[in-house]
Amino acid sequence: MSLDLMESLPGDWRERLDPLLDPIATAALEAYVAAEYAEQTVYPPRADLFNAFRHCSYENARVLILGQDPYHGPGQAHGLSFSVREGVRLPPSLRNIYKELAADLEIPPAKSGDLTPWADQGVLLLNAVLTVRAGEAGAHAGKGWEDFTDAAIRALNDKTDRVVFVLWGAYARKKARFITGPQHTVIESAHPSPLSAKKFFGTRPFSAVNKALVDAGQTEIDWTLA
Repeated sequence: MSLDLMESLPGDWRERLDPLLDPIATAALEAYVAAEYAEQTVYPPRADLFNAFRHCSYENARVLILGQDPYHGPGQAHGLSFSVREGVRLPPSLRNIYKELAADLEIPPAKSGDLTPWADQGVLLLNAVLTVRAGEAGAHAGKGWEDFTDAAIRALNDKTDRVVFVLWGAYARKKARFITGPQHTVIESAHPSPLSAKKFFGTRPFSAVNKALVDAGQTEIDWTLA
């Protein structure tokens, strides 16, 4: 089973990422991921691998919310960071995100964990590592995905319009080194995981994102979910 990552990537993202990637490293990543899908249970399903890029074009991207690793339980991951499919029980981090959203903007917690409506408004819901082996958190870390997704962050940094980068937790905050454009805004805080939620609560990231967008002459994100 072969896998052509660049061919699978939406065209506008492919155009931006291709110059930033080492073709030999990308080929090695393709071979590894293809073998994992062929021999193991891997999440998200292959058809959902690039959902973050598919729902948020490069042209429309104006917010990045960076996760680390896809959910590794059955039926959870579908290619958007922190998001789960309709009808799937909300993971703890997402429940805490909803609690902070309610406190920040008085938006009641949604019953659904599907964050696709955010992505469709220009929020790139990107994990640093795009695949995971079932039941093995972090199994695909260090296999090449990080270079691939770092390239996406660097491509967003190249945009002349403001992009708001939301970096939750120590892992995501390390990516701030790629964000050098003075036109951009970086919002950093603790991760919404139960392990660090006490420091996450009260940070009001959603209103901060909207203020940064409005200050740059852009429209707000409607964070309301069903």
